[in-house]
Amino acid sequence: MIVSQLLALYDAEMRADPPPDPRVRCERAGAVVREIGDPHCVIYADLTGADADTVIADQAAFARATGTGVAWKVFGHDRPPDLGRRLRAAGFAPGEPEALMAFDLAAGAPQAPHAPGVEARRVASHADLAEWAAVSGASFGRDDRWRIEGYATRLADPTIGLFLAWADGRAVASARLELPPGRSIASLWGGGTLPAYRGRGVYRLLVAARGEEALRRGYRYLTVEARGTSRPILARLGFVPLTEITEWTLPAAPE
Repeated sequence: MIVSQLLALYDAEMRADPPPDPRVRCERAGAVVREIGDPHCVIYADLTGADADTVIADQAAFARATGTGVAWKVFGHDRPPDLGRRLRAAGFAPGEPEALMAFDLAAGAPQAPHAPGVEARRVASHADLAEWAAVSGASFGRDDRWRIEGYATRLADPTIGLFLAWADGRAVASARLELPPGRSIASLWGGGTLPAYRGRGVYRLLVAARGEEALRRGYRYLTVEARGTSRPILARLGFVPLTEITEWTLPAAPE
């Protein structure tokens, strides 16, 4: 795996020309590709030192005009190299850095050690979806019931897969797999395990299950935006770090 080549592929397939997503509307504004929502999110920008400050100011003004905040996802290889400094000067604040990691499926899916008494399977019913939302919320300390409505009509959608892990007769972990059409990259999202079941190989099992699904569907790479807690686990499964990602945010102006 040549990191520079894979980053160029990732930019082309996932950022500069993002796959369709029914949850958001993407648009291009000059050198910027952004998702329209609350907040808006800049997912890609091809900038130079000469135009970066103007483009940053334009995105902030656009967000203010629409009454929302704006987030800007900065990858470690984005230009100009001091983009983070420029965003900070414009009032943006950085979040916790994450690592973009990748797995090459050419030799097969990630192999997880056996986790006794644990099984992983795709969400296939509305009852499973309710369990998925409950486990996701409990794993991350939030209320995820609102996600049920958004995914209820997508259980048979070939571009997404929701997964649950079961142990001791109950759902104990949840995760999501994005399978964008016409791309070579599938992505892992939202892997969360109930506190009482951490350290038992459940997360690794969900990574492996999603990797097997992506391989079966013909994808070449898996990517994941990994927090510090999951990076060492993913590295042991064979994932390679590509670059760092920091989300810079500028909140909506107070009324």
